[in-house]
Amino acid sequence: MSSQIDHLLDESRHFPPSAEFAAQAVAQPALYEHAAADREGFWADQSRELLHWHTPFTQVLDWSTPPFAKWFDDGEINVAYNCLDRHVEAGNGDRVALFFEGEPGDQRRITYAELTDEVKRVANVLTEMGVGQGDRVAIYLPMIPEAVASMLAVARIGAIHSVVFGGFSADSLRSRIDDAGAKVVITADGGFRKGRVSPLKPAVDQALADRGDGEQKTVEHVLVVRRTENEVEWAEGRDVWWHDVVPAASAEHTAEAFPAENPLFILYTSGTTGKPKGILHTSGGYLTQAAYTHKNVFDLKPETDVFWCTADIGWITGHSYVTYGPLANGATQVLFEGTPDSPHPGRWWELIERYGVTIFYTAPTAIRSFMKIGRSVPQQFDLSSLRLLGSVGEPINPEAWMWYREVIGGDKTPIVDTWWQTETGAIMVSPLPGVTSTKPGSAQVALPGISIDVVDESGTPIRDESGGLLVVTEPWPSMLRGIWGDPERFKETYWEKFEAQGYYFAGDGARHDEDGDLWLLGRVDDVMNVSGHRLSTAEIESSLVAHEATAEAAVVGASDETTGQAVVAFVILKESYLAEHTPEGLAQQLRLWVGEQIGPIARPRDVYIVGELPKTRSGKIMRRLLRDVAEGREVGDTTTLADTAVMSIISAQVK
Repeated sequence: MSSQIDHLLDESRHFPPSAEFAAQAVAQPALYEHAAADREGFWADQSRELLHWHTPFTQVLDWSTPPFAKWFDDGEINVAYNCLDRHVEAGNGDRVALFFEGEPGDQRRITYAELTDEVKRVANVLTEMGVGQGDRVAIYLPMIPEAVASMLAVARIGAIHSVVFGGFSADSLRSRIDDAGAKVVITADGGFRKGRVSPLKPAVDQALADRGDGEQKTVEHVLVVRRTENEVEWAEGRDVWWHDVVPAASAEHTAEAFPAENPLFILYTSGTTGKPKGILHTSGGYLTQAAYTHKNVFDLKPETDVFWCTADIGWITGHSYVTYGPLANGATQVLFEGTPDSPHPGRWWELIERYGVTIFYTAPTAIRSFMKIGRSVPQQFDLSSLRLLGSVGEPINPEAWMWYREVIGGDKTPIVDTWWQTETGAIMVSPLPGVTSTKPGSAQVALPGISIDVVDESGTPIRDESGGLLVVTEPWPSMLRGIWGDPERFKETYWEKFEAQGYYFAGDGARHDEDGDLWLLGRVDDVMNVSGHRLSTAEIESSLVAHEATAEAAVVGASDETTGQAVVAFVILKESYLAEHTPEGLAQQLRLWVGEQIGPIARPRDVYIVGELPKTRSGKIMRRLLRDVAEGREVGDTTTLADTAVMSIISAQVK
């Protein structure tokens, strides 16, 4: 492979699809032609072809009051019916929907008929609990089949789910429950992670407890899955065991049609302020683009393929490419509870061999971790079933792309490197396998029906190598419809910068190469991308300052060869604590503190105890300079600092 790596800087290097793959590919070049000729007609055709509409739509896009879009507004649809009932009615009830494997090795094989039955029962349980159209349900579960069933049951009755990643703390869970005003929480006693029980119900209890500001007021019931059998506290009248009520509930439930713009879910994502943003997605447009992209980007053939997306349902990738896209398309997929290295470093490859996975979608962070371990581990397993690989979450470096193709894909599989966000709802930029000649490290081209550009600060398109800001220039079906309860923040965050042009600003930088292919350059705001998870510097800084030892803190994202970016904190401590503790001990305390307050994913890689922070005369912290220090570079221009000597002092303290 070394000779291949030597040529990675040659950005014109392509891997054309094989003639055999191209001839049998789901996506064909005509998709681009159709979308270019009539964009709205294209989306209408995709939606009618891929989904069942209880009431057919006649209007495709209403963009009369931007930035608030309405897609297929006069149509009516049921999302869960599209993911379940219609496949059973078409005679595919015996098709496997989920091959589930728990971390301890327990296995379940769940057909579309069985999953439909379960979802109907859960829908009836939720209805009995008083949940109806527009009510919010928080879901805080491990990667188990009940998580998928819960999402679909909420969707089935027209309610709104807010899935919270199981690695988040009680405080993070509470803030999301409060913001959404959730009526019910669905959780488990715990999940299995790295050979141990990761408790979940205790975090829910803590989130709902009286912490001096009164008990949580909106949650009426907590539905609890028994997974790990760890002991949990019980609130009589509030808490209900899943195994007591779901199997006993009726499996008769008619899927009611709801308007296409009926809210489907809220998903919280980090912003440039400390408060997470509740991204709101609705039904018809979201499901259209999730199904369309899943089918065409992954070349899906549902009769024969076994699809596996490794994302947790707590993130948007788990919503669109574990629950909604695959099930809307009648796909068979793998659902895995555990981590890639437990109980051995070949666990993922073992699962690919066991279930005959044909399409595999994961993050560059995971790929780089496997590169570190070496090719000898995956080479112990038969990966010959794989015919397509995908990448998501952050830009993938060319070296990792090549390793992925050669070692995992047997030097034959196409790789689809995808760009999209929580806010976009579904994939926006990706090669189309069978059509596009793929290029290591480049997301390449906007999908048919999507309009993307790279612009400067004034909104003027840029075509040179230096790059600029990535914008979406036309509305798209799965676009976010707002920030829950905060329309002004929605406008300010995503639309204000290029209001005159009507562009959505993604917060990412990008550039075009000489072929016109797109290369992503990462975030341009104060949001870090750690292992594909977006984390706000402000949120972590707020957590650090909440510790009684901290006087002031600044957080930056520093390049990390494994996680893409790592959290690095610079902290000024109160004098009284320095007198009683060592800086090293306090730094470790603060790392653990952030993990407890937000979740382990936010725990800083490094905490540097410093005497001052670099500030301008107006008091703004110059994080750019701290990033230079964190990444071991020569410190940049310091002329705007109130005290230019500060960076020399910090650099000396960090070494």
